[in-house]
Amino acid sequence: MKTEARQRLLHQLKSGGPQTAAQLADGLDLSGMGAHKQLQQLAEEGLLQWRDEAGVVGRPRRVWRLSAAGHAQFPDRHGELTVQLIQQVRSLLGEPALERLIDAREQDSERRYLAALAGKRSLRSALQVLAAEREREGYMARIERTGHDWLLIEDHCPICAAAQACQGFCRSELALFQRCLAPWAEVRRTEHQLAGGRRCAYRISPHP
Repeated sequence: MKTEARQRLLHQLKSGGPQTAAQLADGLDLSGMGAHKQLQQLAEEGLLQWRDEAGVVGRPRRVWRLSAAGHAQFPDRHGELTVQLIQQVRSLLGEPALERLIDAREQDSERRYLAALAGKRSLRSALQVLAAEREREGYMARIERTGHDWLLIEDHCPICAAAQACQGFCRSELALFQRCLAPWAEVRRTEHQLAGGRRCAYRISPHP
């Protein structure tokens, strides 16, 4: 698909919201077949999602919308804004104030994670829950078994800009995992994006 056509279709969905292939074809002056072909290709790339909705008469109509990856194709300065805010807190209020903010975030996360982990009896079930929580937060988290240990792997860091501006965020997350999984295992970080790793990974070693 040509870059111009691709961007026009994504822009149409961004500005106009969910639409059918017919609506998109009409708005972009495309043939029905051309619109379907472009939509299918973008869906295969993970940029679009669709849902069949019941119509007034006849068969359901397929409505297309941007996926999270599709929305990410548009400029987003939240990382830059976060870094600016961190710098301002550090400059105006000092490093201790920034540490208090990190601690408050850590405590809030700990409350949520412990609530989700309540009642879990095995390390495996606890890790599945923790990975699901992190996945919802955008970390692309998953677990893998490695011998007697487990790995909690995060292929993406949605707070990377903040972590680069303040290493306290990474220190906080490791401490958070260690406390939440303390009943079952020990936790250590084995891969770290900010240290040049491709991802972040934590080795979870069950207690003897």
